[in-house]
Amino acid sequence: MAQERRAALELLQRPGNARCADCGDPESCSALADGGAGDGTWDFRASCRSLLQNPVLFPQPSTLLKYPDWASYTLGVFICLSCSGFHRNIPQVSRVKSVRLDAWDDAQVEFMATHGNEVARATYERRVPAFYYRPSSADCTLLREQWIRAKYERQEFMHPDRQEPYSAGYREGLLWKRGRDNGQFLSRKFVLTEREGALKYFNRADAKEPKAVMKIEHLNATFQPAKIGHAHGLQVTYLKDNSTRNLFLYHEDGKEMVDWFNALRAARFHYLQVAFPGASDADLVPKLSRNYLKEGYMEKTGPKHTEGFRKRWFTMDDRRLMYFKDPLDAFARGEVFIGSRDSGYAVLEGLPPTTPGLHWPHGITIVTPERRFLLACESSAEQRAWVQALRGVVERPMLPQEYAVEAHFKHKP
Repeated sequence: MAQERRAALELLQRPGNARCADCGDPESCSALADGGAGDGTWDFRASCRSLLQNPVLFPQPSTLLKYPDWASYTLGVFICLSCSGFHRNIPQVSRVKSVRLDAWDDAQVEFMATHGNEVARATYERRVPAFYYRPSSADCTLLREQWIRAKYERQEFMHPDRQEPYSAGYREGLLWKRGRDNGQFLSRKFVLTEREGALKYFNRADAKEPKAVMKIEHLNATFQPAKIGHAHGLQVTYLKDNSTRNLFLYHEDGKEMVDWFNALRAARFHYLQVAFPGASDADLVPKLSRNYLKEGYMEKTGPKHTEGFRKRWFTMDDRRLMYFKDPLDAFARGEVFIGSRDSGYAVLEGLPPTTPGLHWPHGITIVTPERRFLLACESSAEQRAWVQALRGVVERPMLPQEYAVEAHFKHKP
């Protein structure tokens, strides 16, 4: 069994197997580099013999520890520890074992050798729609689990007819929505229609007129389970009178919520294809949905810099820095446009020495062409993280359409 285990370990060096087949996590992978001949080819048998004869690498090969430690021996893929937990939830499809610690027999090793991550990707991801969100190891549990179930359990990307819930261009259903004023989650009817380019919601299932109409053009969706307090929590934002409006939603069925998310991305994708007919899929996909660059509490003072500092929840959404009294507020108390350095924007560590009042000790000054915004963080680590996020935006050149957004901010009442 030891020799079979070593052979299974050696398979990790094959192209495509060094990263988790599902989330792309290398688990600190970077060590075992080339394993090949001087002419650029790779001799599996010679490499395997060399590895098996090296006593330094076994029984605990430190270099191989940097590779995915788990494998599905029924699917033929190498996966990380986190994704192996999702595979255990579908035992009728996937059976997992440790590459290093569990016993392997000849048949299992041979199966892994004739499959592997690249073969599995060509099979189970053959027809993934361009708009479908492919999660990484940094994404929430729900996205990663449903991605794995969609690939292997439901085989949605082998059978395009199974993609209808998010590909049809129309979707209707009930979601739990947080009330703007009372904070209670109530069941609301939602309708997504690509033909009208809108997402609507109704206060009653039999209502004829929607409570709100959200244009696909200005809509974004991002999973926020911790903020919303539900594992399937989704935050949807849209522009109302050019100010950001938040909706906080969830559904008890995780698949339903991910289908809604991908249906919204599909609608955005098709809208952008029409709006930018010459753009490639690679250009459009990053614009379908976005996660926030940074969120968290900071303290702020008013425009005269003489008011007391107040604790507020801040959200950095691309070039919009918004602040709220509560993280689940429907509307921001204020929004700041963060432009580029070439347009007179800057982010400075610290506050002016004459800043009055009690505040957290780690200051940040945001310089805009009109005024300076004074903020304070509770810790130096938070200050560094905010400065890094803000400077990343400032150092990025502005796009032509962003100048129009900046102009609107300058003329806000």
